[in-house]
Amino acid sequence: MKKITPFLWFNDNLGEAIDFYTSIFKNAKVEHSSKNGNKVVSAAFHLDGQDFLALDGGPHFTFSPAVSFFINCETQEEIDEFWEKLSTGGESQRCGWLKDKFGLSWQIVPSILGHFLQNENREKANRTMQAMLQMNKLDIETLQRAFDGN
Repeated sequence: MKKITPFLWFNDNLGEAIDFYTSIFKNAKVEHSSKNGNKVVSAAFHLDGQDFLALDGGPHFTFSPAVSFFINCETQEEIDEFWEKLSTGGESQRCGWLKDKFGLSWQIVPSILGHFLQNENREKANRTMQAMLQMNKLDIETLQRAFDGN
């Protein structure tokens, strides 16, 4: 086990959540789970190399956008796929953020965005930032046009 692993608390729907997440990520695996009858009450799973532990602890705690998971995407197709799947039953938010149907926050971001926003040409970076602030799901082509000044 890695030294630091996210530990997620779900509200009576851990089994459904694990099925949901492992269906979205290509390299996903449930390492182990514990059940009480037919209900999954705890689990360890992996999504694209990231380990997670989870508990079905009930309504005592909920997720907050103060903690989110950042998905680095190389292509628009990858952004579109993650956005469509993770936002199903959830909530679309600004600047590449979404909240999934379990209330967990995700950032679906093109890897090139860092290059645009950290560019030494502040005018290009600022145009890109302004374009991003207008979007929910990020669009690489629109960001590129803003960066280029078109």
